[in-house]
Amino acid sequence: MHKDWPEMAAELNPLVTALREGHPDVMRAFSQMAQSATKPGALDVKTKELIAFAVSVAVRCDACIAFHAKAALKHGATREEVAEALGMAVYMGAGPSVMYAAQALEAFDQYAAQAAGA
Repeated sequence: MHKDWPEMAAELNPLVTALREGHPDVMRAFSQMAQSATKPGALDVKTKELIAFAVSVAVRCDACIAFHAKAALKHGATREEVAEALGMAVYMGAGPSVMYAAQALEAFDQYAAQAAGA
């Protein structure tokens, strides 16, 4: 089972935009929450994205995996850091998280290849 994670994210962007237009107050509040949660504090942004990526696996959200794989790479996460974070998701989510973690690693690798110009 191979998914094109960057394409999935690209296809979701207009859908999220339509949702934002349909209910701007809720989506503005969500955006403000995201900005607040991801700003650097005791944890840096990379660590927060690794957490979000692992939670994406634990809650089995394909779209979340697509977006947070890209964000983790953007904020400097290495494949080794991603693999460790995904290991925590597997630990917390058992068998189903194994399947999602494998796909999440594929998503990270696709974004890394894209960033490298492959």
